Amino acid sequence: MESFDIVVIGSGPGGYVAAIRAAQLGFKTAIIEKYATLGGTCLNVGCIPSKALLDSSEHFYNAKHKFEAHGITIGKMAVDMATMIQRKNDVVSQTCAGVEYLMKKIKSLDFWDMVHL
Repeated sequence: MESFDIVVIGSGPGGYVAAIRAAQLGFKTAIIEKYATLGGTCLNVGCIPSKALLDSSEHFYNAKHKFEAHGITIGKMAVDMATMIQRKNDVVSQTCAGVEYLMKKIKSLDFWDMVHL
């Protein structure tokens, strides 16, 4: 079994920053993460996906209720949920890739997956 100086539980905003800093300081560092991608709950299923959907919803609301005051008239409007969900997934994927990129820059950092009990 491999040993580490520091084990960080969770790769959310606090976890990945702590792991990067520990690795930069020369500690052999591991992260335990239950999701398939880095970023923790906030990035994978919480804050970021929710905010991406809220942003799309706000655009729809503004187009429907506020554009006319600017002289912009739009005909019949509709929500394409599949496209909205795909945009949300793309935002999450891009952000996860950014966290993964940061981790790959730190050569001494190893990753662990949490086993679901």
